[in-house]
Amino acid sequence: MPKVALVETKKSRTRFKHEFDHAFEFDQYQLCSDPTIKKVLKKDCDIEIDTDAYDWIILVGSDALKFFTKINSVTEYSGKKVEGKYLPVINPSMLAFKPEARGTWDSSKESIIKHIAGEIEDVVITDSIARGIQDTAEANAYFQAAIDYDCDYVALDSETTGLYPRDGHMLGLSLSYKADEGVYIDTACLDEESERLMQELFDKKLVIFHNAKFDIAFFEYHFNFKFPRFGDTMLLHYIINENERHGLKELSLKFTKYGDYEKPMYDWMDQYRKQHGMLKGDFTWDLIPFDVMYTYASLDAVCTFLLYEKFKKILENPKLKRVYDEILIPGCRFLTDVQDNGVPFDKDRLVASQDIMQADIDEAVAGLYKNPRIAEFEKIQGKEFNPNSTVQLRSLLFDCIGLQPTGKKTGTGANSTDAEVLQELSAKSEVPGLILDIRQKGKIKNTYLDKIIPQLDRDSRLRTGFNLHTTTSGRLSSSGKLNMQQLPRDNPTVKGCIKAAPGHKIVAMDLTTAEVYVAAVLAEDKALMDVFRSGGNFHSTIAHKVFKLPCAVEEVSELYGDKRQAAKAVTFGIMYGAGPAKISEQVTKDSGKYFSKHEAQETINDYFNEFHKLKAWINTNEDFIRKNGFIYSYFGRKRRLPNVQSQDKGVSSSSIRSGLNFLVQSAASDINLLGGIDMNEHIKATKMKSRIFALVHDSILAEVPEEEVEDYCEKLQTYIQQDRGIFIPGAPVGCDFEIDTDYSMGKFEKLYG
Repeated sequence: MPKVALVETKKSRTRFKHEFDHAFEFDQYQLCSDPTIKKVLKKDCDIEIDTDAYDWIILVGSDALKFFTKINSVTEYSGKKVEGKYLPVINPSMLAFKPEARGTWDSSKESIIKHIAGEIEDVVITDSIARGIQDTAEANAYFQAAIDYDCDYVALDSETTGLYPRDGHMLGLSLSYKADEGVYIDTACLDEESERLMQELFDKKLVIFHNAKFDIAFFEYHFNFKFPRFGDTMLLHYIINENERHGLKELSLKFTKYGDYEKPMYDWMDQYRKQHGMLKGDFTWDLIPFDVMYTYASLDAVCTFLLYEKFKKILENPKLKRVYDEILIPGCRFLTDVQDNGVPFDKDRLVASQDIMQADIDEAVAGLYKNPRIAEFEKIQGKEFNPNSTVQLRSLLFDCIGLQPTGKKTGTGANSTDAEVLQELSAKSEVPGLILDIRQKGKIKNTYLDKIIPQLDRDSRLRTGFNLHTTTSGRLSSSGKLNMQQLPRDNPTVKGCIKAAPGHKIVAMDLTTAEVYVAAVLAEDKALMDVFRSGGNFHSTIAHKVFKLPCAVEEVSELYGDKRQAAKAVTFGIMYGAGPAKISEQVTKDSGKYFSKHEAQETINDYFNEFHKLKAWINTNEDFIRKNGFIYSYFGRKRRLPNVQSQDKGVSSSSIRSGLNFLVQSAASDINLLGGIDMNEHIKATKMKSRIFALVHDSILAEVPEEEVEDYCEKLQTYIQQDRGIFIPGAPVGCDFEIDTDYSMGKFEKLYG
C-alpha cells in the first residue's frame, strides 16, 4: 500500500480521516503547531517531515502548496499531481461559507483517490500527439489532410513575439483537426501555396481558438487571413461558469489528460534566464528553440480541440447558445476591430502634459514642506519627510498631528492611509489634502502620461485590450497597455490627450439611466415606465411622484433639492440592494445635509408604494435566486450564485444583491454592446471612415470625420435604441452625445489654455 502524508496549515476541525481514510491510510502533519497564530507566515512553520519517506503527500490549502513547491494557486492545481508526488487540494473548511467551492473539492478528492490508487497514469507525449514541422511540403500536406478530414472544425493557435500584432511577429502556428493529434508549424517554411491552403481550410471549417480575439488579430495583420466562421473555447467556458478562470492552462489541467503540459518549456525558460542573467520582462519567445517549443505549442491546439469537444454541449441550452452566437462571438469580432483601430493620442500634448504635471507636483511638494507640521515631524524624526513612505505618513498623521484613524486597515492590520482615508482626514487637517494632491498628480504622470508615450504605435495610436470574459456581470473590461475603464475622472489631463486627428471629432455616446430603464421594463412597472415617457428630468419626475410634491416638476430641483437627491439615491441604490443606512450615507454626502436612516427608510417605503410592481419584481427574483442559486438575464446570460447557500449571512446576502445587480447591469451592457456591434458592421459595409476605438462602461467612443458626425450619431442612436425586447414604446433608452476635438470635451484647454 502506498505511504501517504497529509499536510495542512495548522490543525483544523476538518475530519480528513472521514474524507480519505476509507480509501487509504495516511499520516497527518501541520505546517504550524501553534494554534493561536491567526495568519501563518513562513517563519511560523515548524513542520518536521521526511518527504522521502512518502510516496504521496497531500497538500491542503495554498500555504502548504507554496511551502513545498514553487506553485501559488491551489485552486488551479487542486487534485492534480505536481512535482512527482505532491497532490494539492483546496481547504474544505471554506465549504460552509463558500458553497461555490464544493464542485472543486469533490472533483479534487476523487482525483486524489484515483492518483494514489494508481488509476491515473502519466501521459507520455509522442510524435503522434505533438509534432513539429519545418518543411514546406510537409506543412502543405498537413493542411490538405486537415481540409479533407471529415470533421467540421479545426483548432488553431499562434505563437508570437508580442501581445499585439504591431509589437511582434508570428513564430509559428498550431493546428489540430482530430483528437489527441496536433502539430506546430514554423511560419518560416510557409509559401504562397501554404497560405492558399490555409485560407481554404479556414473557409471550409469552423476554426476554434482559445482567445480568438488575440489570434485573429495576428493572423489578419501578418497574413491577411479571413475567418468566416470561428469559435472560442475561452468564451464557451465563460458561459459554462463565469465564476471560474478561463485560461487555456487552467482548463487543460481541469478537463484534459495533458495536465500542466507547459511546465517543461517554462522550466527551460527559467533556466535560460538564470544562465544569461536575464530579467523575466526581457525574455522574448523567439529565444526558445523550435525543438523546445513544438511540443508545448502543438498541445495548445490539441487541448483547444478537446475542450471544444467537451464544451460544445453547452450550446444545446438555447439561452446560452443565444448569448454565444448573438453576443459573444460577434462581440469578439467587434472588439478585435476596436483594438485594431487604436486610441488616438496627441503625442505633443502628452509631452507638454508631462512637463505641466511635473511642475504642478513640484509646486504641491513645495507647499507641503512649507507646512509647519512637516518641519515639526522632521525635527522629531531627525530626517527628511518622504511623502511616499506609508510608515512615515502614518506616524505624521496619527502620532505627530494627532488625527484619529478612520478605522480602515491595511492587509497587515495597520491603519490605512489610502485615498479614501486621506480625503476623510482632509476635513480636519491641511496635510492629508496636500498629500492626496501630490499622490493624485503623481499617479497621473507616472501611471498614465509617462507610460503611454513609449507604447504609442507609429500612427500615434495606442492599442490596448477590451475583454468580454472577465466580469461575472457580463460588462466589458479593459486591460493591457492602458485600462480605458480607469482613466482619471476629476482631472482632464489624460482624457485631453486623447485627441482626434485634424478634420475629425471625438464622439462619445453614453447611455442614460439605462439600468433603471431595464428594471422598469422587466418589472412591467407602468408607473416607472411613464416617468421615461414623460420626457422631463428623470430624477425630478421621480421625486415629484414619490413625495407628491406641491409644485411643477420643473421646480423640484430648486425647491426640493434634498427630496430629489433622496429619490435619486433610492433609484440607484435599490438596483444594488442598498438599505436605509447606505441611502442615508449617500444622500448626506451628496446633499451636504444630514439625512437620517429613518428618513431613508420612509423614502424607500414611499418609493415602493409608488412603484409597487418594481418591488414585486425584486422580491420574485430574490426568491428565485435564493431557491435556485442562479438567475438568467433577459438576453440569456446565466449568473451562478452558489454562495446564496452560505452559512455566512453577509456572503449570502451579497450573492443575492449580486444577482439582482446582474439582471440590470448585464442587460444594459448588452444593449450597448449590440448597438456597437451593429454600428461597426454598418461602418464596414458602407465604408465610412469613422472608427470606434473604445467602450468605457456605458459609453462608446469613436473618432469621426467632421463630415460624418451627423450621420454617425444618427445611425448609432438608431442601433442603440433598436427594439431588442427591452423597449418602452415612445420612449427608447436614452443616448447622450458629446462631441469635441478631444475626449475631455474641451476641459483640457480650459485648464491649460
